Amino acid sequence: MNLGRTVFAQLMDHVPRHEFRQAVARYGGDHRVRTFTCWDQFLCMSFAQLTYRESLRDIESCLRAMQGKLYHMGIRGRVSRNTLAVANEKRDWRIYADLGQLLIHEARRLYAAEPLAVELDETVYALDSTTIDLCLSVFPWAHFRRTKGAIKLHTLLDLRGSIPTFVHITPGKVSDVLILDELMPEPGAIYVMDRGYIDFGRLHQFTLWHAVFVIRARKNLQYRRLYSHPVDKATGLLCDQTVVLTGREPSKAYPAKLRRVRFQDLETGKKLTFLTNDFSLPALTIAELYRSRWQVELFFKWIKQHLRIKAFFGTSPNAVRTQIWTAICTYVLVAIVKKRLGIERDLHSMLQVLSISLFEKTLVGELLSAEDYTSNIDPSRNQLSFFDL
Repeated sequence: MNLGRTVFAQLMDHVPRHEFRQAVARYGGDHRVRTFTCWDQFLCMSFAQLTYRESLRDIESCLRAMQGKLYHMGIRGRVSRNTLAVANEKRDWRIYADLGQLLIHEARRLYAAEPLAVELDETVYALDSTTIDLCLSVFPWAHFRRTKGAIKLHTLLDLRGSIPTFVHITPGKVSDVLILDELMPEPGAIYVMDRGYIDFGRLHQFTLWHAVFVIRARKNLQYRRLYSHPVDKATGLLCDQTVVLTGREPSKAYPAKLRRVRFQDLETGKKLTFLTNDFSLPALTIAELYRSRWQVELFFKWIKQHLRIKAFFGTSPNAVRTQIWTAICTYVLVAIVKKRLGIERDLHSMLQVLSISLFEKTLVGELLSAEDYTSNIDPSRNQLSFFDL
């Protein structure tokens, strides 16, 4: 029998507290703090994510209504709207970014044996960004267009377990392709990208680092065909070619050979062209790798729907980054708990149950592993069309 341990407290047991304290000390998060520590701040923000709170007042009201249970949740400081607002405004967001990276590292270890949609031994990443609209008058630092504000959430997703391994937050006007400068390509890994990341000078760095990229080509690509390889057109493949770039600037930026694979969807008749620096994988596998990119789109859709990153609790860059990183920490933490406890439910249904059960005193494994549970979510319902990405 579980005496005195709330579901929320059991979830937080999976947070590496020692490393969290090191991050707090590294950035002076608790300097001159007496009552409401960084740990209290993180617990309140995680509670807001798990219970779908919409504002600081909402968080304050809910937690104060459960004042007698806060100690058992691990919250020692007095919760108030103003205190949490000041904490989000002043305390370095990198504390929670560092915690997020620790959780991501653990999640990747736990999900290392997860199967991919394509049977490969290599690590496969999908790189993409999503734009979160903001009011420019309230967030004047988040420049996007002349009368519109936004931020971009640039994410590199490990397709084994859909774990975000790299997250970078920028104002909305920052071009996607510039994020390639922030990446350190992993030798032997495969990076799948849309055509917004085409910059042949930057893509050549992947080749120099012995990393593979698969990217959708633009229609105005200038190239010269060197060889053509046989393909099975019954699978939708139209051609598999070895090419070199012929444009003046592209040929200088990427002097090596490229592989050009053209594919037609047999159901819709639409055609796509891919470029890659890999010459060993079957041509159909190249197309299937790009198809697997839909997982990052689903990640963005899921995180926008189920985590609080559209209604922000603060307006400064620090507050926004703090909220996004605590949202990511919450997402990855639930994924870790799912794996460690061997829970069969999907993350969506786990969060639904947790949202109404945080104050209960029952074992998390028992709560989330009810024998009569059957998922009523059709996995194919959320799968995006190959050509909608």
